[in-house]
Parts: sequence; structure tokens; C-alpha cells
Amino acid sequence: MRNTYQAPVLDEPDLTSGDLELAERHSLRRVAGLSTELTDVTEVEYRQLRLERVVLVGVWTGGSVEDADNSLAELAALAETAGSQVLEGLIQRRSQPDAATFIGRGKVDELRDVVVATGADTVICDGELSPSQLRKLEQQIKVKVVDRTALILDIFAQHAKSKEGKAQVELAQLQYLLPRLRGWGDSLSRQGGGSGGSGGGVGTRGPGETKLETDRRRINTRISRLRREIKAMRTMRDTKRSRRSASGVPGVAIAGYTNAGKSSLLNRLTQAGVLVEDALFATLDPTTRRAAAEDGRVYTLSDTVGFVRHLPHHIVEAFRSTLEEVAMADLVVHVVDGAHPDPEGQVSAVREVLGEVGADKISELLVINKMDAADEETVLRLKRAWPDAVFVSARSGAGIPELQAAIAERLPRPAVDLRILLPYDRGDLVARVHRTGQVLQSRHLDDGTELQVRVDERLAAELESYRC
Repeated sequence: MRNTYQAPVLDEPDLTSGDLELAERHSLRRVAGLSTELTDVTEVEYRQLRLERVVLVGVWTGGSVEDADNSLAELAALAETAGSQVLEGLIQRRSQPDAATFIGRGKVDELRDVVVATGADTVICDGELSPSQLRKLEQQIKVKVVDRTALILDIFAQHAKSKEGKAQVELAQLQYLLPRLRGWGDSLSRQGGGSGGSGGGVGTRGPGETKLETDRRRINTRISRLRREIKAMRTMRDTKRSRRSASGVPGVAIAGYTNAGKSSLLNRLTQAGVLVEDALFATLDPTTRRAAAEDGRVYTLSDTVGFVRHLPHHIVEAFRSTLEEVAMADLVVHVVDGAHPDPEGQVSAVREVLGEVGADKISELLVINKMDAADEETVLRLKRAWPDAVFVSARSGAGIPELQAAIAERLPRPAVDLRILLPYDRGDLVARVHRTGQVLQSRHLDDGTELQVRVDERLAAELESYRC
């Protein structure tokens, strides 16, 4: 029998994912068993995360048991995105976290037993821990302890690509690290001290600066430099934003919970080809693309960083210039993961962050994504809860025409109606009218192009001399 070879059939390219960027990111994934700790500034413990085999710990202070489970499941997704293997998850019911050890002191021994039994090297707490809570937990459990904020900052550090994104992440990391600087006992001292018996000689006696103080000063210096750099980048971003505003092109910002499908939706609407990954915070650097409504009006679509419950304050402050893309938009397309166990909670978390950056007064279009993955009962419940929302699937393309029509309907419309006759040598004005206004009728005459248009007041003033 003769064997025949058939070439493999290649799948059609997915319009909703940036394949090249995704392949590049996956080529640099963390390898289990290898430390990802960075060296310290001097000898002080300036540590980044080394997430390999982790145990999750949460404190359930209020709400339903489903809320507590969803919060811990989200923490597990964050840990996996950071490159770790989740071994166990524990939740303790308390009225409030313990001031000394986050979980109850009697539960610390139980947590230690779980860590030993599973062979975990890291414990991740579902909350932001104070420096003293981190120190006491590590002393008793004997493995590294990190909190939710440090975990999110680590993911941001892995995913930032642009110069601005990297600077914003580093600023947030240093602001988080500064009150948590630690060192190891006597190695902190740089004070030669005392009498000649110390053997130090001239120049080593008397009070001196400890290594901890040195590192704190150096980090403060670095924070000041990063703030200056981000301020300069913000000026450039404001300049670009003002140019778009002066051109009269409306701006639409895509906002929503992390992993809700914002980048997939941008790709589906504009063929932008930006990276898409089934991971939290896959997008940090905003992407802006042009799109056009059916009537020819041009507008911009901007993809933004995803939000999450209890988004660290350091992140909101460091990324404020980026998040202002949402606050300066004419319309916010709020994308919600319809297949998530708690989409209502996601909407509340996103609206809370939008309020922090002053975007809560912007017109909002709610878009429920991933309808191909949601069950029928969930779809009916969400339609009852949000009757004005648009239900789509960025992956399959279902509902995209309805979404485009809904965006066009909510875009700001030009206010002045004119009938004008533009000479054929003023093609630039014809192009501007098509780009920023609305052409209701068009007719070519011997003297030029006669247009019935609807434009804004600024362009109407320039066209006044061509009125007919």
C-alpha cells in the first residue's frame, strides 16, 4: 500500500486576536521551578515575586458565599496569569481581617500545615496587607507571603510594552514597595560608631546612613524621575488628544473588566490586530483606531486597560494619564463578560473606577460580550437587568452590526444644516465635510459640487462663504 501525504489545512486567521504579539508573549512564559526574583537595590530586600507553587488565602467579611468563591476564583486566575501553579485555596469567615496576621491567629498554624503538605513556596492573600501583616505571616508560615496588590503589579510588569506603560508600572511598584522595604538584621548598619576600638579609623565613627535609609532615598529619587517622565509623556498624549478634538472627530473609549473581550471587540470593529489573550490584564497600552459609521461619519475607537475589583490605588494613580482617554471620550462602550459568574459585580467595579477618573458622567453604552459562551438562562436574566444593552459575540461576530448601529446613534451629531456649492479646486473642504460632518445630499454641477450637509459650528463658519 502506498502512503500519500496531504498538506495540513490551515485554519482561517482569527480576526479578533493579534497572533504575532500573542506568540511573542508566550515565547517568554515563566518556567516552573525557576526563580524570578530580581536583585536588590543594594543588600536590602528589594524583591519581586517568585510565583511557582502557591496557596491562596481569603477572608470572607460580608456578602454571600458565592461572592467569596468568585473573589478567590479571580485571585486564582490572577495567580495563573502571573505564571504560578495554584495548589489550594482557603477562605476564613471573619467580621474583619485580623490586624496582626490577616487571618485569625489560630488559623495560621492550619495554613502552615497546608503549605507543608502541598509543598507550596508562596502564599497569596486576597487583600492588601500592611507591612507588619506581611512580616508576621512570613515569620510564622516560613514561606513568602504576597498580597493581591503585589500580584496585580507583577502582572502589569510582565505585560507592559510601551515606554509609558513601563514607567507607569515601575512607579506603581516603587510606591507600593517604599513602606515595605526590609533588610536582614545587622547587615543594615553602616554606622562604624563609637571609639577607636571599633577599628574603623577616621571617617567611620559617628552616626551614618543605614542601607535601608540609602535605598529609601534612592527609591524616592527614582519615583521623582518617573513622575517627571510620565508628566512629559502626558503632555504628548494631551497634544494628540487636542488634535483629535480640534479635528472634530468624536472619540469612543472601550472600557470594561479585565478579560471581558475589549481587544477582541476592537479587532472585530476595526481589524486593528491588537493582542488578544485569555488572561487578565493582557492589554495595558491603549490602542486607538479609526472607524466609520454607515452614514460616513468618522470616529476613533480606543482600547483601554481593564479594571478589576479593588484595583490598587497605586495603579489608578500611575495610569491616570492613560485612563483619562476614557474621561475625554464622547462615548464609553462598557464591555461586560456575559459568561462570567458575576457580571453585575463586574459592572459595579468598572463604574467605581470610572468615577475615580471622572468618566462617570460620560454617555455609556453597555455591551454584553461572549454571548456564544453564556447559557440561555443567563442571557435572559441579563436582558431583563439591562434592556438597553447590546448583546454580542466578538469571537463569532454575532450582534456586531447592531453594536455599530448603536454606536453611530449615540455619537454626537453636527448641529448646523447648510446647502453649499464647493468649487472643484476645494476638494480639501469636501473631504473635511465627509470626515467630520454628515452629507445628506450630493450633486455635481458645472461650477462645483453642491452639498446638503450637517456640520459643527466651527466648520459651518468656514463654509459660510460657499452657502447657496
